[in-house]
Amino acid sequence: MLAGCTVRSWRRGDEPSVARHANNRKVWINLRDALPHPYTLDDAREWIDWVLAATPETHFAVDIDGQAVGAVGFVIQPDVHRVSAEIGFWLSEEFWGRGFMTQAVQAATEYALRTHGLHRVYATVFEWNAASMRVLEKAGYTREAVLRKSAIKDGRVIDQVLYGRTRG
Repeated sequence: MLAGCTVRSWRRGDEPSVARHANNRKVWINLRDALPHPYTLDDAREWIDWVLAATPETHFAVDIDGQAVGAVGFVIQPDVHRVSAEIGFWLSEEFWGRGFMTQAVQAATEYALRTHGLHRVYATVFEWNAASMRVLEKAGYTREAVLRKSAIKDGRVIDQVLYGRTRG
């Protein structure tokens, strides 16, 4: 990882930092509506409660210089898709463009594939989010498809771009 950056488990005490860094429209516009905007300290408390209770642990803090300033996590899929997981991530705007998220996505992907016996990790990215597409490409993902008119965000029906990475 880049100096000062680690991917680690969430912990009590991360709430104020998460609330501060997630409460940004430029972050929210690129994420699913499960992350509310504005993002409050109560939202951060609910998030930390949820991730600390989850088993297995699949959601992690992106920590820069001791502060949780982003997140990376994956959801293992059910039934016949159980060999796959969907990855998601966000990072505070003040740390964009420095390579932190690429390394966090690489680490989380390798962990998911190795630890959970998965064969595939994938992500869908909103059509306007070129930065996240670059993160995925630099982390070894391949652009696989455009899912036309497959999501709605901020009142707009939009395309999503599907990226995937497979084991070995």
